[in-house]
Amino acid sequence: MSDQRSPVAPDVVRLPGYTKTDQEEILGKGDDPFGVASAGLTWLPKEEHFGIRHEGRLVAHTGLLRLPVAIGDTRTEVVGVGGVAVAPGMQGQGLARLVVTAALAHARTMGPRHALLFCRPPLVPLYQRLGWHLVDKEVLVEQPEGRLVTMPLRTMVTPLHDDARWVSEPVRLFSLPM
Repeated sequence: MSDQRSPVAPDVVRLPGYTKTDQEEILGKGDDPFGVASAGLTWLPKEEHFGIRHEGRLVAHTGLLRLPVAIGDTRTEVVGVGGVAVAPGMQGQGLARLVVTAALAHARTMGPRHALLFCRPPLVPLYQRLGWHLVDKEVLVEQPEGRLVTMPLRTMVTPLHDDARWVSEPVRLFSLPM
């Protein structure tokens, strides 16, 4: 009999909340843990949270919230996905896939037909492997004091239902980005 155990995928759990302390538990302390401070944006906190714990420590997170948008002239809602984080020492083990997949399973129950996220260009291949697609049109987001700005990060979308089709039109987020 072998002493090696079969690898078991860690459980993704629904978190009751997600604080700055939780984020620091995953990513450590730093001024720009997501590498997006240079974008100069103000972000919305997420409302639904999913995480993975390893040996009692929170090592991965994804957050969700519903957001009003216009795609071309059509007003609708999307599920915004954000705060995707995996502890540096745990990256490359599929934890981002697990926590995002679990969050999207919940997003499918929230009503909107698509999920939307913003990411730095180096992360695009990761999300493409998870089934996300680049939005090829301008995306406008709100900022404090009524400012409307073009999203400087890459915008990606994924369907939440089999029959959902994304229309290639400019996008206007009627809120701060997530």
